[in-house]
Amino acid sequence: MKTTKADEKALLEAESRYCSYGDTVHYLEPAKLFAGCNGSFLYDYEDKPYLDLQMWYSAVNFGYANPRLNDALKRQIDTLPQVASQYLHKEKIELAAMLCESIRDAWGEEGRVHFNVGGSQAIEDSLKLVRNACGGKSLMIAFEGGYHGRTLGASSITSSYRYRRRYGHFGERALFVPFPYCFRCPYGKRRDDCGMFCADQFERLFETEYYGVWDPKAGEAEYAAFYVECIQGTGGYVIPPDGYYPRLKKVLDERKIMLVDDEIQMGFYRTGKLWGLQNFGITPDVVVFGKAMTNGLNPLAGIWAKERYINPQVFPCGSTHSTFASNPLGTAVALETMRMLAEEDYETRVREMGAYFLEGLRELKSRYAIIGDVDGLGLALRAEICAADGFTPDKAMMDRIVDEGIKGDLMVDGKRYGLVLDVGGYYKNVITLAPSLNITREEVDLAMRLLDEILRRVTKN
Repeated sequence: MKTTKADEKALLEAESRYCSYGDTVHYLEPAKLFAGCNGSFLYDYEDKPYLDLQMWYSAVNFGYANPRLNDALKRQIDTLPQVASQYLHKEKIELAAMLCESIRDAWGEEGRVHFNVGGSQAIEDSLKLVRNACGGKSLMIAFEGGYHGRTLGASSITSSYRYRRRYGHFGERALFVPFPYCFRCPYGKRRDDCGMFCADQFERLFETEYYGVWDPKAGEAEYAAFYVECIQGTGGYVIPPDGYYPRLKKVLDERKIMLVDDEIQMGFYRTGKLWGLQNFGITPDVVVFGKAMTNGLNPLAGIWAKERYINPQVFPCGSTHSTFASNPLGTAVALETMRMLAEEDYETRVREMGAYFLEGLRELKSRYAIIGDVDGLGLALRAEICAADGFTPDKAMMDRIVDEGIKGDLMVDGKRYGLVLDVGGYYKNVITLAPSLNITREEVDLAMRLLDEILRRVTKN
């Protein structure tokens, strides 16, 4: 039966009465209801298409209702949909093997995989593993602008105080150091002549015990690990300059500080590589993954760690547990994802389509002064919305752009569309673009026309 406007109104009224507002569904008032999805599009109850350029925060890298991955889920439902994690099933084992092999291929390291149900939970598992590996050290380093989740441990290494303010501290918060955000350099430097000043400032912390992180007599740091997103996600898809990560890793290795690579948003070819950190020439000690592994069809995440940190002698049975970790439905879909990635050339596709998309964004920037910066790696792209000076952050304008997209009244070739955009950045003024990795050139062209129409509307007054 077709849902009417009255039905939608009743649903929204029920939501306002019965649903918690504790998650992040109320950027828009009223919140938007969707009824269907396919490929790069969501559909409302009038069957109007909304081109989605954020794909559930990169959880749906391979397109909505992907037939191959949907079929894998259906097959598993009809064979072994459920089994307690104290028992084994082949999908878990084969998936773990493929993940370990992919990391061996990327970095030449042997290790093991441990599964959980979501990104934040996998971050929690990584914190346990790191503390165990470092003799119980509980202090971590992370980046300003970094986002690693909102569970208690994850929020301690997420730089936003907003996620901790009401709940106090259940452990020590991280030491947050500036990310190499060249467009808004925290040190006021210029990318072309700074000499990687930010890396120098981090290395400086270890020059003397009186900077509070290093005991030169014992040769020991107070901090166990540095948590990084190779490209900042919620922070605004900020891409570091070439050479930064090798400088950082050299300091960490010299001080015996582990590097934990959070691939939850950037993994599974978002950046043109299976693992985003592969773009930057360093090897992690721990990798945290999730989201796109199941294309959003089932909550599944996990960690990979080097053998010496995760073998059964040092990380034994019961070290951490979740009832639904390594569940058969999730592991079956993720296994099919890994097989698909092994068979298809996503590296070339994402690089080429990302370059084409970025070219379109640069053309828009040349015509609209409010676009202060555009950048991208693969299909992780950004457009920073600013005042007319091209630099001052303009959150209000960003909000208007999102609102115009979701109205669903954008006309292209006589057809009405909506546009789904995500907001990121330190000042909530960045369009963070994470389209389907299967997006076509025609859909990229449509995206440019829709963005052009929105920008024309919001700048005409």
